[in-house]
Amino acid sequence: MNAPTPGKELAAAPEAEYGCGPAGAAPDQLDEQVRSTLAGVTQGMSIASLWLAGLDWALHLAVSPGKVDTALGQWVSGAIAATAGMWPGPAAAQPTPGVPAPPADLRFADPAWLQWPYRCWRDAFHNNEALWEALTRGLPGVSPHHERLVSFCARQVLDTFSPGNAWWLNPVVLQATTASGGANLLDGACHWQHDMQNVVADLTREPKLRRPPAFKVGQDVAATPGKVVFRNALIELIQYAPAGAEVWREPVLIVPSWIMKYYILDLQPHDSMVRYLVEQGHTVFMISWKNPGAEARDLGLADYLRLGVLAALHAVQERCPDTRIHAAGYCLGGTLLSICAAALSRDGSGAPLQSLTVFASETDFSEPGELGLFIDSSALSALDAMMRRQGYLDGPQMAAAFQMLHSRDLVWSRMMSEYLLGKRLRPNDLESWNRDLTRLPFRMHSECLHKLFLDNDLAEGRYCVDGRPVALSDIGMPIFAVGTEHDHVSPWRSVYKLHLLTPAPLTFLLTSGGHNAGIVSEPSRPGRRYRVATRAAQATYVSPERYLANAQRHDGSWWPCWHDWLASHSTGRVPARDAAPGALADAPGSYVLER
Repeated sequence: MNAPTPGKELAAAPEAEYGCGPAGAAPDQLDEQVRSTLAGVTQGMSIASLWLAGLDWALHLAVSPGKVDTALGQWVSGAIAATAGMWPGPAAAQPTPGVPAPPADLRFADPAWLQWPYRCWRDAFHNNEALWEALTRGLPGVSPHHERLVSFCARQVLDTFSPGNAWWLNPVVLQATTASGGANLLDGACHWQHDMQNVVADLTREPKLRRPPAFKVGQDVAATPGKVVFRNALIELIQYAPAGAEVWREPVLIVPSWIMKYYILDLQPHDSMVRYLVEQGHTVFMISWKNPGAEARDLGLADYLRLGVLAALHAVQERCPDTRIHAAGYCLGGTLLSICAAALSRDGSGAPLQSLTVFASETDFSEPGELGLFIDSSALSALDAMMRRQGYLDGPQMAAAFQMLHSRDLVWSRMMSEYLLGKRLRPNDLESWNRDLTRLPFRMHSECLHKLFLDNDLAEGRYCVDGRPVALSDIGMPIFAVGTEHDHVSPWRSVYKLHLLTPAPLTFLLTSGGHNAGIVSEPSRPGRRYRVATRAAQATYVSPERYLANAQRHDGSWWPCWHDWLASHSTGRVPARDAAPGALADAPGSYVLER
């Protein structure tokens, strides 16, 4: 596992490094054309997967008359109760008795929904939700994947017909319309026209011509002082300037996911994890991935390991000799870093790593969360066809999938505010980062989906580096793992499965928030909390439920807890390291600016 030398040209690794060749040879040319055309129309979704899931559900529902009868009986009872509450009356603090309790839904949070007749429409909608939840969940014989897919589709259809989406049924919109004389609807129409123009532009223009993020990179965000100290054709490595005369001996190397721009961890000064670590006396290095185009179509996961993580470790060693490295990875960056740590441990006791930290990173993909909705053999075949034609998965295509997963918050609530109320939501730094889209090379993304998500090769010991399988059980260095309570991308119980894969000493921290907001959890942010517990090396397994019951609960940000852990696994202080010698450019570099 030799790290590449600086300046080495980007080239796909030989197939022996993958253990099993590319993720699938190109099919017959005619088949390829048909599949890629269909995939382009459906944005990579598989019609076959939807039909198979629907057929599986419908056939099993047809032979479950008892379940149907029970669900319809509950729906009729709720409908009768809702009908009884249709007569005018005072505001109700709770739903009509007999109507299922509503789920947490910001669309109905305004007190105006407690008034008649709006509460009737709200309750009828919740009653329909309860009916379809009962019909699509827990049906004997339906595969778990098909159950989740049918339930998801039913939820999307129901949300489309929510009374909150109709201005004549929404009391909040009606109040705003009366107060403004209809100006809110006119403003909303202008907002819709402007957004549609941007959507068309993002889908049809060259990436470099798409609208820039609201926060300027290098000025508003990604502004922590530093230097680009290494560059190859896949990464730039940033070393940040020290904040004091002394630093901890072991530097910190952060590996972000390649599906995101790195500066989610270096937003504005008040919520920058990088700045916080520097102020605590750490020498921080950050990988900035190149935003690839069609020319990178044949790059695979082995290239991202070789020219990404290994190259960065080699460069950090050269700038911080005679010491080991605290390595941290976020999301899939943590997965790749775990593969690297396992391979290094297999080949040489884990050198040069002092510790391993993973933020919201899965290593066992048997329960991948809501992303699993789009991952089966048929769906990946359609996605492969689309990516093979383009050479990559484009940012807008990836963003559309995430919006579908969180349509209640990212689509419908936003539509009501901006199009019906006419109020533009002010972008924050995290939202601006989220719109700064990246691309994913065809081969790399296909291998990631097939080998990690679909086949779970890493957890089951089949994933190969240099032609030999790696096992996370070889990792012996201390591990710090972070999960977030409301993570739909990397569910915390899935992240927690790392306990089953390695006997190493492991500190697991569960923080409030979701996949992004839970990680960007600066000390000044109110309302934050976390739980933390440490399992000693070779200790017996503790279930997630027992962890929840026993882990010590703390209020506030989890960042100080991680800093204390890093300090406790460091070997003292040394004079601060200057980032300037040998620097190639000022941070944030050029790769993060590519569009």
